[in-house]
Amino acid sequence: MSAMTTPRRLIAVVDDEESVRRAFARMLRTSPFDVETFASGQEFLDSLRDHRPDCVVLDLQMPGLTGRDVQRQLSLAQIHLPIIVVTAHDQPSLREQCLAEGAVAYEPKPLRRERMIELITEVLGPQPIEH
Repeated sequence: MSAMTTPRRLIAVVDDEESVRRAFARMLRTSPFDVETFASGQEFLDSLRDHRPDCVVLDLQMPGLTGRDVQRQLSLAQIHLPIIVVTAHDQPSLREQCLAEGAVAYEPKPLRRERMIELITEVLGPQPIEH
């Protein structure tokens, strides 16, 4: 990596719906971020043994481990990652619970590309420059 190259930040997208994963991946690949997708909460948690993303876009309603289950497991393991919760079933009580449990944002689906990139940029702050 050259002295002026900045590493691209890695965004993990966790959603059981393949079409949603593809849409988010397309949105983010044309941004200054790298993206990896996971079809389940367990698949995402298992990946953390090898590396950590800079931010997680996490669906709430998934079979097996739900988004809230994933949030709880991260908290129990003391893995602190910025989590943006996304859901097709927006409920004020769920919003409050997710934010109280550490999510940095809670957004109803569908998300526009501009909003997604704006959220991630707000969460991660300015891109660091490596020297």
